[in-house]
Amino acid sequence: MSGNTFGTAFKVTTFGESHGPGIGVVLDGVPPRIPFDQDRLDREMDRRRPGQSKLVTQRQEGDQVEVLSGVFEGRTTGAPLAMLIRNSDQRSKDYGNIKDLFRPGHADFTYDAKYGFRDYRGGGRSSGRETACRVAAGAVAAMILEPRGIDVWAFTHQVADIIGHAVDRGFIEQNPVRCADPDVADQMSAAIEAARKDGDSVGAVVCIQADGVPAGLGEPCFEKLDALLASALMGIGTVKGVEVGNGFAATALRGSENNDSFVPGDDGPRTATNNHGGILGGISTGMPIILRCAIKPTSSIVMEQQTVDTHGQAVSFQTHGRHDPCIAPRFVPVAEAMVRLVLLDLMIRQSGLIALSG
Repeated sequence: MSGNTFGTAFKVTTFGESHGPGIGVVLDGVPPRIPFDQDRLDREMDRRRPGQSKLVTQRQEGDQVEVLSGVFEGRTTGAPLAMLIRNSDQRSKDYGNIKDLFRPGHADFTYDAKYGFRDYRGGGRSSGRETACRVAAGAVAAMILEPRGIDVWAFTHQVADIIGHAVDRGFIEQNPVRCADPDVADQMSAAIEAARKDGDSVGAVVCIQADGVPAGLGEPCFEKLDALLASALMGIGTVKGVEVGNGFAATALRGSENNDSFVPGDDGPRTATNNHGGILGGISTGMPIILRCAIKPTSSIVMEQQTVDTHGQAVSFQTHGRHDPCIAPRFVPVAEAMVRLVLLDLMIRQSGLIALSG
């Protein structure tokens, strides 16, 4: 197993390195005759691209997607859909001082332990640059899911110790943190800016919601919907924890408080509350799916740090280059993409490829 392919019926394979000529993705299992929306693809890529505000890395990548195959006369053909994103603003020289060092918080040591060799330029395959491929794939998934009433959206719920409480969806794209609470967005921005000025970074929590997911998606045991979603989100390099519904807060409740009572609904039974986050027994209930991701502080910081080199000698060093002081703003579209990919894969497995064709 190479670990570069995701999904069962809708397979996503990414390739390329942060400082190579380009990165890309191949989608296999795309239903035929789906209208291909290039504008939608471009919008999703713009939401993830670097350089969009002073709160994120200033690497300048246009992230223009070249569709190489799988689309003809504006529709998907059913053949593998290949997309290429060329790298245009690499500064590999910024990483020359760390080629023999194991950076704290990075995959340098573990890649060396696994392969005995690594691409030190920006982390190679372990770089967050790879997530651009996932966003491109997720945009294609959105072209299939959204006409069927499935809407996936996300926002920054917490930055450092600043927590949002209100959820104003219309405000999310109006601020650089992608916070949903107008009362704390400026505080979150200030915390990120303060960390950047200190040469440091801060962590965050991002909330993802999927509306319109029909009841019945997921498997009873080893491929539970929540397990697949957690795996997909944990597969993003910066994630250190995933909650579903009440998550860890449920541990402080009694069963009588945490259980969601079923009540009659227009389309069948629903629950009066949604502590379960839209998933029971590993299968969707038809209620909104609610997920939260814990994101660690960005590992690449300018402050001097201690480590060892490939010869086992203790050294001090500083990271150069352009990095996000908080990854949450650009993480939001990546998280949305991964949730869409899981949902589409399960829908194809449950209803069949042709049933979802355009």
